[in-house]
Amino acid sequence: MYQTIKEMIDQATREKKLLSELVIEQEIKLSGSSRQEIWQKMERNLETMKEAVVKGQKGVKSKTGLTGGDAAKLKEYAQKHEPLSGRTILEAAQNAIATNEVNAAMGIICATPTAGSSGTLPGILFTLEKKLNLNHEQMVRFLFTAGGIGLVIANNACIAGASGGCQAEVGSASAMGAAAAVEAAGGSPEQSGQAAAIAISNLLGLVCDPIAGLVEVPCVNRNALGSSNALLCADLALAGVTSIIPVDEVIMAMDEVGISLPQSLRETGIGGLAGTPTGQNLKMKIFGEDDD
Repeated sequence: MYQTIKEMIDQATREKKLLSELVIEQEIKLSGSSRQEIWQKMERNLETMKEAVVKGQKGVKSKTGLTGGDAAKLKEYAQKHEPLSGRTILEAAQNAIATNEVNAAMGIICATPTAGSSGTLPGILFTLEKKLNLNHEQMVRFLFTAGGIGLVIANNACIAGASGGCQAEVGSASAMGAAAAVEAAGGSPEQSGQAAAIAISNLLGLVCDPIAGLVEVPCVNRNALGSSNALLCADLALAGVTSIIPVDEVIMAMDEVGISLPQSLRETGIGGLAGTPTGQNLKMKIFGEDDD
């Protein structure tokens, strides 16, 4: 099992292999499953993501009424206007929000790496499918690359908002997607690592402050941010921009920042946006008066 991103990059560079190929080979070794079995499992993840994106863009609502319908609004907006952020960014946001709205509506999603950050990777992947004309194999490989990066992050830091804030969820997902986007665009393993480092750096310190403790507000829109950030960071890396701090040290910093965050900003629904008068009123409206 790879302990660091550098280890993955060095081996991929030395053996002239894609990061996705190393992840596949590692999974075969660790699980004892065949290549075909592993590939088919990832294909099911891809299909689950696609179904959530399609469903979300048609418009879904959560039972609380806090979220829903925004992906459909973005789709309609893009059809009638020239987006200020560009069509690529807006489509990524649309795909990401669609997925998280399905999650909030108790639909089926693929946690990447968590349910709260489940929209970030689909936001990136299904946008690149069109932009880069990705074939099925490239899309599956995108997920293997993202998964490999995510596994190292999980083993060296954290991916749960309750442990490390939203930087650990959307931040990790954004890094996973940025690295995978670089590979999909033909970049090098080193550039994938740079993209991941910049992506986490950009979202370092992002708190987890869900209103009423539910994975809805501001979680859904933060996945749009995660997707957009990943695409930008992939471009930066492909252009030759590098992170002064090595990717594994960035991951270490994220872990330290997460530990330093107060409990009120780690998925407790107490501080941040959740602690505002409106946030507290919404909590009481959904759950009733607090015991205390």
